[in-house]
Amino acid sequence: MASTRGTITSIEDLRQLAQRRVPRMFYDYVDCGAWTESTYRANSEDLARIRLRQRVGIDISQRNLSTRMVGEAVTMPVALAPTGLAGMQWADGEILAARAAERFGVPFALSTVSVCSIEDVAAHTSRPFWFQLYMMKDRAFMQRLIARARDANCSALVLTLDLQVQGQRHKDIKNGLSTPPKPTLRNLANLATKPRWCLNMLGTKRRTFRNIVGHVEGVEDVSSLAHWVAGQFDQTLSWEDVRWVRRLWDRKLILKGILDPEDARIAATTGADAIVVSNHGGRQLDGAASSISMLPAVAEAAGEQVEVLFDGGIRSGQDVLRALALGAKGVLIGRAFLYGLGAMGEAGVTACLDIIRKELDVTMALCGITDVAEARRALLEARAPAQPEPRLARHA
Repeated sequence: MASTRGTITSIEDLRQLAQRRVPRMFYDYVDCGAWTESTYRANSEDLARIRLRQRVGIDISQRNLSTRMVGEAVTMPVALAPTGLAGMQWADGEILAARAAERFGVPFALSTVSVCSIEDVAAHTSRPFWFQLYMMKDRAFMQRLIARARDANCSALVLTLDLQVQGQRHKDIKNGLSTPPKPTLRNLANLATKPRWCLNMLGTKRRTFRNIVGHVEGVEDVSSLAHWVAGQFDQTLSWEDVRWVRRLWDRKLILKGILDPEDARIAATTGADAIVVSNHGGRQLDGAASSISMLPAVAEAAGEQVEVLFDGGIRSGQDVLRALALGAKGVLIGRAFLYGLGAMGEAGVTACLDIIRKELDVTMALCGITDVAEARRALLEARAPAQPEPRLARHA
């Protein structure tokens, strides 16, 4: 098991270290899916089934991983996905992840339900970041959030469409997930085994949803916050609401949670700049198809009208190349960087990005391409299925 940065060579090493260092409820929040977790598993399993073509006799001495994502220059086609509660994996986690992404030259997306606020991240970074938005019933609050993102110089808004209701995640319910943790005997016993985490948390004032607390009337503590959030996700969300957000936001707009070709065709008519092929990391509809199995059809339906991004199961640079070969222009990583964050803070996020960059670079070389923009379906082994067939994820 990895114990120091010198022995860390894979995302799995970071995961193991995070599991040792992060309190159970917050580690489980990251490393779980909805219901039986079949779709969560299918995301990575279906990626692993895709075979790459090994090529030889090609000059691969000069390789380029840099490209553009949603109009921004990036050192590789990878962005840090918006993830809730990153600040509970490590104190001030969103700030640390944003700084690591900035130094690395890739986009960082901040979640609405982050621990650090939009203003916190903006104060500690100089590169514009993306802000993720949920459609909430309180439209006035949404307008204020959008205005705050604009004031913080966010370059893109990521509107998440697949969380009108929350999929049941058994581990979160059993752990009594809350931020900060409730002082139950079970929680206190677990926290006693995580002294590094506790010491770091004592050194910050950021321990709740700072994008919300203090910005909504009547929401001042954990109990009022939980009540407000539970009633806010808007089940009436329609494509007209997407167009409403488009009218309010004059910068790049990304729609996250597209898993069906018909939805991709509709999304392309809303004025969005990009879509993210995603099943919310297997955390919503258990039994849905894996993200990678739907990517080719969704990318074909989207055509050239919107840029196609991808998330779901990325654990290596090889996975990045597989997604690019099947039609994505870039990928978002969530759990992978959160494992790094929980393992070693900012240094762990940097380690995650280093690992993925090296794996992507070496895999490109062995596949005989020298520019990441050259990734095409021809990179995949023709004798095996080019991609898994869309299927229902197997139940345990």
